Amino acid sequence: MDRGRLEAFSDGVFAVAITLLALNLTLKGPLHPSLPHQLWEHRWSFAAYLVSFFVIGIIWVNHHVLIKSIALVDRMLLFLNLVLLLFVVLIPAATAIVAQYMPVDNGDTRVAMALYSAVFVGMSVGFGAIFEWTLHGDHSSQPLPPETHWPARLRFVAGGGVYAVALVVALFNAYAAFILIAVVAVYYIAQRTPSSPADPQGPGESGETEVL
Repeated sequence: MDRGRLEAFSDGVFAVAITLLALNLTLKGPLHPSLPHQLWEHRWSFAAYLVSFFVIGIIWVNHHVLIKSIALVDRMLLFLNLVLLLFVVLIPAATAIVAQYMPVDNGDTRVAMALYSAVFVGMSVGFGAIFEWTLHGDHSSQPLPPETHWPARLRFVAGGGVYAVALVVALFNAYAAFILIAVVAVYYIAQRTPSSPADPQGPGESGETEVL
């Protein structure tokens, strides 16, 4: 499989996942409580939608940058990419669960937020595995120097560490965990995405693509 086909398939999955998020933004209509009341009642649906939308968008941007640097697509990369997409398509479902349970603070709310965080952890692991694959052999057309591999790994999966923390925090306070995840999204939106993983103008000392 050539690189273009891999990216086209992935783009299709990203597009479907980001579109499915909007299906949960529905109101009861004019025969029910006032519109301001309904909007307030669904505030967590809109908040979860925004966070998940931007997370998927950031994944898509960084996926494009990373795939563009790959010299040859092999069978291993295809399966690693499928692992990433597995968790990408779970984001809309996890978002719907969080939006449904967040208005009531109880044990189920904390479980819902832990599930939401776990999906992001899995997504980060999938992305980190693809990045690790690019560090070995002749997989990358713009390989990083060996001495920069560990700093690159740490920066590349930094968001995954925060998601893991959010998963633990969610077991005690769902709202604090949600804020942590939102802060990660805001942080990565504020970063300039380099044109390649080896772009010296990108984030970090060696300019590696920073990813969620």
